[in-house]
Amino acid sequence: MPAMYEHTAYIALGSNLQDPVLQVNNAFDRLDKLPKTNVIKTSSLYLTEPLGYDPEQLKSIPEFINAVAEVSTDLSPTELLDAILGIENEAGRERPYANAPRVLDCDLLLYDDVVMRTEKLILPHPRMHLRSFVLLPLAEIAPKLTLPSLTLPDGGNIVELVQTYLNQGIKKLDI
Repeated sequence: MPAMYEHTAYIALGSNLQDPVLQVNNAFDRLDKLPKTNVIKTSSLYLTEPLGYDPEQLKSIPEFINAVAEVSTDLSPTELLDAILGIENEAGRERPYANAPRVLDCDLLLYDDVVMRTEKLILPHPRMHLRSFVLLPLAEIAPKLTLPSLTLPDGGNIVELVQTYLNQGIKKLDI
């Protein structure tokens, strides 16, 4: 049994370049090797249509593989963010433009009940409640999770919220 640390965090992972399934699975492994951090649960992998692109761009944007991991950690929110950005960089993440295709994307979604807004980090993640590729895997591993009212207009249970976004072109993979 892995060591349990004081804090619980949820991290979204996504990839649409260089064998995305392998990239996300490797990221799960790298998360579990972070100092003072253990992976507690990982979601299934989800195939997701690209969102936020104009119709011309969509022709050249590959589909994404997305997932969410629950971690137990003694790292602070900022230390955890730095660590997951390091995992992105090790995988070869480049940021040529907003929403560019990516080898790996890691987003810190939630960290305990922490609410913070700095130049570097906003918690809870400000757009997580709008994205089926975050909500569906999060609901899979934490169905009793209730998001703070800052994230949702009235707060709410993740399983209830995800019902709104099931038409966003997402499919659970059987691998």
